[in-house]
Amino acid sequence: MKPLVLFSLFLVCIQTGFASFKPDTTIKYSSSSDSTITRSSSNSDTTVIKKSKNVRFEWSIGKNDSDSSKSIRTHRKAPGVIYGLTLSRFDLGFSKLVYNGSFTLSDANNFLEYNGWKTTTVGFDLLQFGYRFNSSFKIYLAAGFDWTLIRLKKNITMSRNSPVLAYEVSDVEFDKNRFSSTYIRLPLSFEWRSKDDNRGNKFRLIAGPDMGFLLNGKVKQKSSENGKQKFNDNYHFATFRYGAFARIGYGGTGLFAKYYFNDMFENSPAQEGLQNMSFGVSLGF
Repeated sequence: MKPLVLFSLFLVCIQTGFASFKPDTTIKYSSSSDSTITRSSSNSDTTVIKKSKNVRFEWSIGKNDSDSSKSIRTHRKAPGVIYGLTLSRFDLGFSKLVYNGSFTLSDANNFLEYNGWKTTTVGFDLLQFGYRFNSSFKIYLAAGFDWTLIRLKKNITMSRNSPVLAYEVSDVEFDKNRFSSTYIRLPLSFEWRSKDDNRGNKFRLIAGPDMGFLLNGKVKQKSSENGKQKFNDNYHFATFRYGAFARIGYGGTGLFAKYYFNDMFENSPAQEGLQNMSFGVSLGF
């Protein structure tokens, strides 16, 4: 878990650094029928804006002063296609297993009993493509990564290459027994935002469907007898998952919640009706 936490903190530091970094050079690209390039040196933030008819690419670094922020907001209000690389919507929170609408696991799933305070979710977006209708509303499809990290209470080891989700009881007392999945996430976002307040911040409400494709499953264990051990397998995690999410926030910080409609595991009858939800803090709107 420590490498993931450190990586998460690294991403937050990047986001914070982007918010405070002020380079000397400002480069702006703009286009109507012909393309023009202008370069200027100042103490303002770096803003790269490329526009070709209705297609737009925006990349901004830095905390905008009053003049530059007005210029940037004017550009962003224009309708058009938006696309590009991003490091945003960083989610950090708790994950819960839900069995037929209850947080209580069935007897058949009792081996998955977990520590609720150490069962977490982490995720962020790296790409996005969408359309801005006006200054208040836009739709975009994003792509990123999402991890669910289940801290098991029992001294068991999940079986690999098993026809159904299965486990073996271990004589070893584990200091850590983590059962996790990694997904490529593809959320389709419908975003509404308010006008800037007197501090230059907005309220945002984002919701939509969330889809994901399994990359891998993993068991990570730590004990005095065996040291650190890692085992990789799909562990019958759903190859494709689908659900819904919502975010609400102010400025660059908010809250999120996600719920997946299909079963958490596939081709394993004893786990039918077992689903996954998560909630927590979202940074970098």
